[in-house]
This record gives sequence, structure tokens and C-alpha cells, in this order.
Amino acid sequence: MPARSPKKIINSTHQQPLADFKVGVDNVIFSVDTAQNRLLVLLVMRQQEPFLNYWSLPGTLVRQGESLEDAAYRIMAEKIKVNNLYLEQLYTFGGPQRDPRESLDSYGVRYLSVSYFALVRFEEAELIADRVAGIAWYPIKQVPQLAFDHNEILAYGHRRLKNKLEYSPVAFDVLPETFTLNDLYQLYTTVLGENFSDYSNFRARLLKLGFLCDTGIKVSRGAGRPASLYKFDAEAFAPLKDKPLVFI
Repeated sequence: MPARSPKKIINSTHQQPLADFKVGVDNVIFSVDTAQNRLLVLLVMRQQEPFLNYWSLPGTLVRQGESLEDAAYRIMAEKIKVNNLYLEQLYTFGGPQRDPRESLDSYGVRYLSVSYFALVRFEEAELIADRVAGIAWYPIKQVPQLAFDHNEILAYGHRRLKNKLEYSPVAFDVLPETFTLNDLYQLYTTVLGENFSDYSNFRARLLKLGFLCDTGIKVSRGAGRPASLYKFDAEAFAPLKDKPLVFI
């Protein structure tokens, strides 16, 4: 029987020197245009190198004395005005050479990106053009090649958003206070795709969970029957918050 090769032991005296880091925050800001059934992401045009004139996610380097979350909210406030939003830390992207400045910096500084994803109400969101020559909502299916590794960050955020819709009430953070079940269904189909569930099964499952409250008000849209308006009941949902749920 041949002898096994010994495991390679790394001598600490020959290890690479510790890396110096700069930390940035990049926001994947999603919205849902339910009128046209489009999932959108907010992009900005870079005005400097590297990646001059490339579209990118809104981002910033973290300032002295500033928390990561504060930096995420700061970049949101610089790009968009919105009253209702959902914001959550996504992932840290820190692979070597993810930022071309790393090879140009004489000190060999590494650039980390702590990414966040946000979901905002499309009808209420107002883009801020000041100091930004290019800013736009892009349909998720039409996003171009982005700066840095932002396509990878966007794909990761898209997967997280889909997962959040399946087990959490995140959708109600961006719906109006009152909504029809069809409004809710359209939001889900826009994000998850047309074939995730038929409407009748979706309706029955959501109502069975018990945290949608019928307001008793009906609204007419088009030639169909009037539809009931519902509200999300946070108190009814509270006992379910820490339990495994599948909304759909």
C-alpha cells in the first residue's frame, strides 16, 4: 500500500504580509413596477476611473467614524428619496483583484464591498439627479455589463430577494397600506416569474396564514368584479415571526 503524502504545513515565517483594506458599501436597490410587471434595479453611471462611463450599483467608501449601515443609508439618501423601504445587509465581496485600483495602489490596498439590498416602492421613489449625470431604473432582464463585480453582487441580491419573498413579509414593506390580493400576486409573479403559483392557490395559502386583514372596502378596476382591499396585520404576524413559514 503506497504511503500517503504528508499534509503541507505552512511555516508562519513565510506567510504573506497582512493586507490593508478600504471598505466600501454597494447597494442593490430593487423596485417593482407592477403596472408593467417589471422588476427594476437602480443603476448609476460612473464619472471617474476605474470603469469611467460604466453603469454600476450605487456605492461609496465608508468614512471615518461611520458605520456600515450608516454608509448604506447615506448612499440611499444621495440617490433616491423614498419614505418606505426595506434594507438588509447582503454579503461581503472581497476577492483579490476585484477592484483594478488594487494593482495601482502603491500600498497594495485591498478594496472590500459590503453589499446591502433594498426594496422600495416604485410609485413613491424619486430619483435625485443632483451630482449624478446618469441614474436610472433598469429592468433586471436588461442590465448591461456593470463596473467591478457588480453583476455578481446584483445576481446575489436577486437570489436573496426571491428567497425573502418565499418566507418573510418583505413584500408588505413596499405595497401600499391597503392592497388587493391581485396586487400582491402581481408583485410575486414579477419577482419570481409567472409559473411560481396559480392565483387561486396563492390566495388560499396567504389567507390561511391569518395575517391579512380584510378592510371591508371594495375597489373596482376595469370591468371585473369589485375586489376587496386588505391590510397586513403586524400583530397577527408577530407570533409567526420566528417560525418557519412558506408563504407560497
